[in-house]
Amino acid sequence: MVQRIYDEFMGWAKEFGAEFQGENCFQRRNIEQAAFVNGGAFFGLVQAEEGASGPYHDFSVIVFPDNKGLSWLVSLCVGTLGFKNDFELATLPGIRRRYKRIISECGFLKTNFQDIETSLPSDFIDKVPHLAKTFKAYSKFIPACEIVDPSTEEGLRKIKGFLALYAEIRQWGSNKAKRDAIRKALQDAEVPIETHQTMDNIYSLLMERRYLVLQGPPGTGKTRMAKLLAGKMGAKVFFTQFHAETSYAEFVWGIRPVLQSDQVRYEARNGVLVQALTKALHEPETPVVLLIDEINRANLSNVLGPVFYLFEYQMEPSNVEIAVTDSLMLSQLPSNFYVIATMNTADRSLAVVDFALRRRFAWYTLSPQAIPSPAFHREVFDELAGIFEQYASDEELNLQPGQGYFLAPSTQVMNDRLRYEVMPLIKEYLVEGRLSQSKDAFADFFHRRIGEALFL
Repeated sequence: MVQRIYDEFMGWAKEFGAEFQGENCFQRRNIEQAAFVNGGAFFGLVQAEEGASGPYHDFSVIVFPDNKGLSWLVSLCVGTLGFKNDFELATLPGIRRRYKRIISECGFLKTNFQDIETSLPSDFIDKVPHLAKTFKAYSKFIPACEIVDPSTEEGLRKIKGFLALYAEIRQWGSNKAKRDAIRKALQDAEVPIETHQTMDNIYSLLMERRYLVLQGPPGTGKTRMAKLLAGKMGAKVFFTQFHAETSYAEFVWGIRPVLQSDQVRYEARNGVLVQALTKALHEPETPVVLLIDEINRANLSNVLGPVFYLFEYQMEPSNVEIAVTDSLMLSQLPSNFYVIATMNTADRSLAVVDFALRRRFAWYTLSPQAIPSPAFHREVFDELAGIFEQYASDEELNLQPGQGYFLAPSTQVMNDRLRYEVMPLIKEYLVEGRLSQSKDAFADFFHRRIGEALFL
């Protein structure tokens, strides 16, 4: 079986564009009987410059088989000589993210692909004791791997998927047929993700926690989702948008001057929070939702004041009463009162949200995602998303423009949106020192799409 799968492996490599006599890769094999007895049996592909045998540098795709019908290990490996040309490649977050898509609970992924000092964890190694001798030599040099059963279709798909991802990293696909073959193998190898309707998931969270913040990059539909949630509840909605000058008097309650016939008098005015609470108290059977757009644009401690205490999650009955206004004292918020807030994660000028507020609210992240609409420009979205996936840190993923930017009735409108909305946004990120590794990729993207130079 080992020889048969080795032959299939090499056939897949040719299908994906490997050039065994060229510069792309070199095949290696050590599947003689002695290798199985002594440990270290393997076959795979490495960079051609390393020659046919001996130690090598950089990333390779290696399969560690077993000739007794037991589990195999398919892996992305770093040669025992360490990095020579692939160190910068190992620093790209996208490499790890792509392997994460195809590795199941039967696999392991290092948090740092540059790490060739730390061995795989012992509890993982214990799952394949028959490969113990192999791990003694190679454990430190395996950043990504999966335990597979080569006698099953699933096992073969996983081996093929690892090879396809290596082919994509090495950019083997020299024509459409090869690129399509790589893409198909990757899709077949991806770990199924439990799907759920985002609306239902968020709605359940809101019903459980009552105070919810929808966070995410611009264009991900946060405000739209907030309105849809309130509509699903059949709620009475109160709306406000925070800004840098939002105050307690504006949001909760305060005294304001009123000019009449050259006379100044002062009157108490309820802010939108008190208006919503009053409605909830007077109509306990009616759900009341307060929508707060851009919640982190204001100084939240100043805006909420002592009312902050009332947002405590799962508050126990208490004799402590908070003076919301001069005539309204509350020990807890009404059970039919809900808050849905939105927060733009890409705006670095905003106020920092402290841990006390985070503890009181549930947080749901809306990420950019393709949507089934004839006006959605999927190809443009996927290409830009691919740059973010490849180069952005986990924090910088919060900067990716959402799907709203890619809804346009025509190619011309989409190109104008790239030119006048998306490109200025990306340029601003780069000027601020963010996404620095992706500068050339973005420059190439805008030059090809709209014929514009990112920087003159």
